[in-house]
Amino acid sequence: MGSGSRILFPCKAFSLAFPSFTSSTQLSLKSFLAHTSLPPTAFSLLRMASSSSSSLTNGNDINPSNDAAAPSPPSASSAIDFLTLCHRLKTTKRAGWVRRDVQNPESIADHMYRMGLMALIASDIPGIDQDKCVKMAIVHDIAEAIVGDITPSDGISKAEKSRRERDALDQMCKLLGGGSRAKEIEELWMEYEENTSSEAKNRQRL
Repeated sequence: MGSGSRILFPCKAFSLAFPSFTSSTQLSLKSFLAHTSLPPTAFSLLRMASSSSSSLTNGNDINPSNDAAAPSPPSASSAIDFLTLCHRLKTTKRAGWVRRDVQNPESIADHMYRMGLMALIASDIPGIDQDKCVKMAIVHDIAEAIVGDITPSDGISKAEKSRRERDALDQMCKLLGGGSRAKEIEELWMEYEENTSSEAKNRQRL
């Protein structure tokens, strides 16, 4: 797809993921689209998602029993605020590359995406949950959206770096509105940070 045809979310998929998307979230949505430089068509499609969401939740398209068993998604407003903050990961370059004057240094988001792909295509290992490895790769540096890419040459101790990143992660999970999704992100991040599972040890070797 060319840049002119990019769409942030398919309409129906966004409606199903965020049933609370209403006109009250549109101001935040406009801000999010401005930060991410998406075309105007994206906002129009998301406005369509709002009305689609209303008809879906008032109709028979959603199975009440299945919906009750599923994890609660964050509100649309919380999700937009969270994604707006995460956009910094795309624009923050990795400090080690910058210090070494590497041309076109990768961003933190570049690194996290590559790690996710590596986890996805890695050979199956008995006792390792590959899906969990992919998720862990996606979130392992997420706190750097707030604290930046701290390296040993910054003169910050490992304990202080960890404290700053934990505080940042807590802020981000609160921004997401808490709930099961935020809890999952926190648990995956902590597991990687403390290297307490087979999946974390496997990701640390990459």
